[in-house]
Amino acid sequence: MPETDAATVASAQQGDRAAHAQLYETYATMVYTVARRMLVSPALAEDVLQETFIEVIRKIESFRGEAGIGFWIRRIAVNKCLMFLRSSWTSKRADIDVPETPCSGAGELAERQIALESALETISPTARAVVWLHDVEGYTHKEIGHLMGRTTSFSKSQLARAHEKLRDYLGSEPATDGSEICTPVLKTC
Repeated sequence: MPETDAATVASAQQGDRAAHAQLYETYATMVYTVARRMLVSPALAEDVLQETFIEVIRKIESFRGEAGIGFWIRRIAVNKCLMFLRSSWTSKRADIDVPETPCSGAGELAERQIALESALETISPTARAVVWLHDVEGYTHKEIGHLMGRTTSFSKSQLARAHEKLRDYLGSEPATDGSEICTPVLKTC
């Protein structure tokens, strides 16, 4: 994860617009990627990107530096995604987004990515968020449960069911080495 020097963070805390722009330039791709993977929709990911940086600018003064600024911004983005997933509007929304075209010349990796993204679209938004937070972002079940206002066992059961559905969709067998991750690493173009 990219990091920003302390002077830029301090300037941003003082209201320096150039420092705000630097934070955006440094972390916008990371925020968009997290939102895109959790919410699937490019339009919704752009909304989360915008809302995340509005909150970053509003609350930068409260940043205490206990963790890196990148982790703080990522946490805001994840919370924005989870807030969206909890909204009643999500269950009523019709998906009108046009699928993106794959990277040209990426061959087998592109095919696997397309298959994985198609599989992820078949599971519920909540299950997709749990898969992303656990398998990609590295959150623990306890942390996921806390973020979602649920229990640790809720996270575990969502992940287990999601992995089973993903394996069925992708036609793969469960891992025999004891790992529970069934998804290949996602790469973006």
